[in-house]
Amino acid sequence: MRLRNLLATVTAGLAAATCLSAAGPADAAESHACSPSVSIDRFSDALDKTTYDGTFVGNLSALAVDRDGSLAALSDRSALFDLDAGTLAPESVVPLADDDGTALDSEGLVVDRDGTRLVTSETEPSVRRYSRAGRLLDSLPVPDALRVSPAGRAQPNGTFEGLTLLPGGRTLLASTEYALSGDSIGIVRFPTWRRTPDGHFRPAAQYAYPVDSGLGVPEVQATPDGRLLVLERGFTPGVGNTVRLYLADLRHATDTSGIDTLTGQPGVRLIRKTLLADLATCPSLGATARQPQPNPLLDNIEGMTITGRAKDRLKVLLVSDDNHNPVQTTRFYSLRVRI
Repeated sequence: MRLRNLLATVTAGLAAATCLSAAGPADAAESHACSPSVSIDRFSDALDKTTYDGTFVGNLSALAVDRDGSLAALSDRSALFDLDAGTLAPESVVPLADDDGTALDSEGLVVDRDGTRLVTSETEPSVRRYSRAGRLLDSLPVPDALRVSPAGRAQPNGTFEGLTLLPGGRTLLASTEYALSGDSIGIVRFPTWRRTPDGHFRPAAQYAYPVDSGLGVPEVQATPDGRLLVLERGFTPGVGNTVRLYLADLRHATDTSGIDTLTGQPGVRLIRKTLLADLATCPSLGATARQPQPNPLLDNIEGMTITGRAKDRLKVLLVSDDNHNPVQTTRFYSLRVRI
């Protein structure tokens, strides 16, 4: 979701030579622990309030690892960046648009096995396929109930925030941020699409995920074993952000695609989740915040991707959406997560 505050962009070339940098000794693993399951290696503000090729580098809502190892970064202002995975320096940017040439409220991102980009927009909502150059190739069908009211039961700015491809590449899963009208508050839907023999995706099962009170789901990522890393996030004026990382398991969850409203029906099994870390408990590593935060490291964290493994842990990269707001920060976070 976006605040519509505008900020005059500041052109800077700092990012071109800036790596994710740790604020503290690299061998002090104990001081970097957020929980027994999660530690933070470093953070970077290198891209904050910068521009590239005339485009503001901010409003980042999703990350994905490209086939060549670079990073794809999606702005919710309808721009898709390629970033160097080591320095985070932008290397290219392409605009995205719908069938009519209208800019998207782009939120979720997957790089498919052929290199094309699957991108969600929460305006309708939609899932569209684009070439690497930003050309619109295809649109996926969306179940009617998941469309924004009055066409469906979704609330504006509360639909497809996250997108991930499950292991094997046959199932695409989206996370809705907030509950549909008629569903119990705190129960959000995770719809899936199944890849057909001709390479298209068709709607398949839906699952119900229990989100913490007052929070929404801005991002979801499949782990190599088929479980999910789920970000839950909220904001309280004068207090700041709440950001929690959960491990979720679809196994044994009920397919709710045929259930009109989710209101505590007996026999409906929700997705099971386990808290990995509340990121407010992470060490701040010297970070500063321009607005009140329970931990100055925190901001409006919205994007997440798994970049690799480090021994028994996954390497996970997060990014915050600065909403083009002078008191918010575009910040990258490098985590190690044991699942």
